[in-house]
Amino acid sequence: QVQLVESGGGLVQPGESLRLSCVDSGRTFKTQGMGWFRQAPGEERAFVAGINSRGTNTWYTDSVKGRFTISRDNAKNTVFLQMNKLKPEDTAMYYCAAHYSGSIRERGSFNSWGQGTQVTVSS
Repeated sequence: QVQLVESGGGLVQPGESLRLSCVDSGRTFKTQGMGWFRQAPGEERAFVAGINSRGTNTWYTDSVKGRFTISRDNAKNTVFLQMNKLKPEDTAMYYCAAHYSGSIRERGSFNSWGQGTQVTVSS
């Protein structure tokens, strides 16, 4: 069974950085695209970043372009989200997900999800 485990969240001040990690115990990690989503209180779970199986293509929601970088290490079955210049509006629970089919920007295109890691940006 596929297991996704996120880590790296925490409490930081605006302008600081965090790096999230997601370890995928599934056997198909190297052939799957991966994504990061986030959900703030009172809001829907929203796409943040995606990466294809080889790590040769990436996608980002507009609000994080230039600040966040998604990457992966297939030898370690791990996907990362480097988050720089964090803003209070980045505060959310961040979820790692494994892509199944369809648009990588849509929640319905992912068939495996982690439990989430909390990111709080506050002064």
